[in-house]
Amino acid sequence: MLNPALQKYAKAFARLKRGGTKYGAAPHKPILLLSLIELIEKGVVADNRVFADAQLVGTFKENWLLLVTTPHQEDFTQPFYYLQNERAEGQGYWFLQPVPGCQINAHIKSVNVLASVCQYGYLAADLWLLLNDAVSRNHLKQVLLNTYFAETKNNLLHAKQQGQGYLIEQTLDLLEEPQAKYKHISKYTEEDVFVRNGLFKRLVPRLYQQQCSFTGMSLGSIYRHSFVDACHIIPFSHSHNDKVTNGIALCPNMHRAFDRGLLSIDENYRILVSEHLTEDRNHPYALSALKGRKILLPQQQNHYPAKEALEWHREKLYKR
Repeated sequence: MLNPALQKYAKAFARLKRGGTKYGAAPHKPILLLSLIELIEKGVVADNRVFADAQLVGTFKENWLLLVTTPHQEDFTQPFYYLQNERAEGQGYWFLQPVPGCQINAHIKSVNVLASVCQYGYLAADLWLLLNDAVSRNHLKQVLLNTYFAETKNNLLHAKQQGQGYLIEQTLDLLEEPQAKYKHISKYTEEDVFVRNGLFKRLVPRLYQQQCSFTGMSLGSIYRHSFVDACHIIPFSHSHNDKVTNGIALCPNMHRAFDRGLLSIDENYRILVSEHLTEDRNHPYALSALKGRKILLPQQQNHYPAKEALEWHREKLYKR
């Protein structure tokens, strides 16, 4: 017999309010709940704070592509807001915490705006406890799959077992691996760009072992914060190139100097320092001391900064 809390949420999950459309009831809320369950199971969501980040948006899209066969419009922002209206025995179980000074009083349709005004979402305490128990979590997952996706659930289960799906394909594409299938997509939705930008920010520092390519500095915290940035060589606004070969890992002050053309990289991966730089050259952290130093590079050569990107930076941004 199910414990009362699990029984309560199993019943609530099987009776989600879903907007009626000409294609049938909307699948957005169960997809979001399945995505939350997956990230908790993987340990990506480790405390009761769910961020509207690339991992969640990408997982939502991956699960949508695997489960939804109707022409409904995919939209992560819709259930992220409207799940607040759901009740289990009269009590809400999904809440949003705005960024201080912001309010979230309506559905925000832009994922970028949502991420900027919502600090995180969180679950009712008893549901959070249930989803951290493997047996209870699996039971609620099966309720969602059997109730809303009985005909397509095997697509999801097979893809997850094989390590296939949207997120891995986007990662392979950013890494320019030969097995990537989506190389020729030329038009991305706002959510695609959001996901790829988030993956870029995670992948580039990882390729440089979480170190600044110029200084070797590695700085993080026990809260999983990293202070090494993923820097575009050719600005994304100019190139729309988010491959890791258009990226380099830099600490914030190097990032600023690189973006402003005070630092660059030559064809032999050595640091260039602009003559326009003004500083105390005797200071132990003077940037001029970096001149001629070879940058730290990823382990695999196919992940090195692209020579043509570096040439563009020297020609268009670097102040000689």
